[in-house]
Amino acid sequence: MASLKTVKPEYQASQLPGEKLVSNITWMQRLKRDRWLYLLLVPGLLYFLIFKYAPMWGVVIAFQDYSPFKGVFASDWVGFENFKDFFQNPDFFRLLKNTFILAVLDLVFFFPAPIILALMLNELRINVYKRTVQTFIYVPHFMSWVIIASITYIFFTTSGGVVNEIVSFFTGKEINFLSSPEWFRPLIMGQIIWKETGWGTVIFLAALATVDQEQYEAAIVDGAGRFRRLWHVTLPAVRSTIIVLLILRLGNFLDTGFQQIFLMSNSLNRSVADVFDTYVYFVGITQGAYSYSTAVGLFKSIVGIILVLGANKLAKKMGQEGIF
Repeated sequence: MASLKTVKPEYQASQLPGEKLVSNITWMQRLKRDRWLYLLLVPGLLYFLIFKYAPMWGVVIAFQDYSPFKGVFASDWVGFENFKDFFQNPDFFRLLKNTFILAVLDLVFFFPAPIILALMLNELRINVYKRTVQTFIYVPHFMSWVIIASITYIFFTTSGGVVNEIVSFFTGKEINFLSSPEWFRPLIMGQIIWKETGWGTVIFLAALATVDQEQYEAAIVDGAGRFRRLWHVTLPAVRSTIIVLLILRLGNFLDTGFQQIFLMSNSLNRSVADVFDTYVYFVGITQGAYSYSTAVGLFKSIVGIILVLGANKLAKKMGQEGIF
């Protein structure tokens, strides 16, 4: 067995009684030693640098009267004029109301859905049945919103839709689900829950797999039933995961999803279907108001940052870890 003297000085470690092992390796030596591991980070870093961080420079046009012919550097600087125009626009409160309602409905109905479904799947003891169910509930996630909208149209259209045929059979009249403003939000929530709930269980099932089985055995010995074990063992074990995902979810609070809303909106439900995402498209792309639409997008981002920071601070005050 080689003695400690044969080990290179830079890889030696000193340890005192009661102290953790402290390495004397410098960061350059560590970088050289683990160079192949760090090399694996390069594709991911390039992706975020090129597609996430570099485009952030474009927010500067929110403070300009941007012209594609002049470019970013030659366009006239207008300060906060675009934001003033946006806040004074009569559509602002309507857009804020529609976006806020959809965001709250998403948190109330969709966010708990993967948690509940994961808890139900965790109670299944027949692995074959459990894996089969998981496979079926994962499939909708891989469908595009175009397909989801098409399926919704086939089921709910007044021209031979299955749902309307059933409604007509029992009530004698049809309901225009696709064009009624009062049915727009339930349809949106139904689509989100059906499409993403199954895929959302992946993280929670992984967290549930780490729960110490001895805690369940101890709870059974103490006479705890299935519900008691769920409430006092399972939920506390995944509480930190739930809080972290909730904080991250708040960062996208005003992001209602452009493609889904755009596909489901029409001239008859536009009063409740117009949200910030679709507004940015219509104003920025179809009307060419690039600076104005960028200001709207920047407003959404600032709100998301405030919500994330506030939720993270609140989580720490409640004794949770948070995300940073």
